[in-house]
Amino acid sequence: MSVLFPKVNKPREWDYRPIYYDKEKEARKEKLARLHHGSFREEYEKHKVEQKKKQKSMLILWVALLLVIVLLYYVLS
Repeated sequence: MSVLFPKVNKPREWDYRPIYYDKEKEARKEKLARLHHGSFREEYEKHKVEQKKKQKSMLILWVALLLVIVLLYYVLS
């Protein structure tokens, strides 16, 4: 140890990272927690209902699109 320049430790730096609320991350955590409690069947049923709704909405979209095309064909001919 030197007499003229004694060793002095540097103060710790303050490393602050703010935590922001992430809705998707919270939903994933909640879903994972539900799955760990043995509700696979409920999740499967929920997924099936969502798939049926999506399938029905796509069918309605295609039927509406087909009707528009048929109407345009008759109007323009």
